[in-house]
Amino acid sequence: MSWMMNGPVFSHPAAPEPMAFFGTYLDVTPHTRLSWTNEESGDAGQVTTVTFGDRHCQTRLVVHDRYPSKEALDEAIASGSTGALPEQFEQLDELLATLDARAGKA
Repeated sequence: MSWMMNGPVFSHPAAPEPMAFFGTYLDVTPHTRLSWTNEESGDAGQVTTVTFGDRHCQTRLVVHDRYPSKEALDEAIASGSTGALPEQFEQLDELLATLDARAGKA
């Protein structure tokens, strides 16, 4: 079973134009796994899989991107699109710290 996602449009200071994301959810297993296609690049788009696991009372998150070919991966690297994850995780860390502070855990 798959679900379509007609994604949101994001803007970023480093990008000259807003970016739209869309694809198909391939696997949605609550609390465990998400997998989806990245169709904004056409046939060169990767499949992203995120898994969640318990590690010493914390959540371990693992992200895998599978590209359809070495050429597609090389193109993504050259475009800089593969370098966004560190910034996304920094933003997630900031959000989680804010939520912890609101819950009185900071």
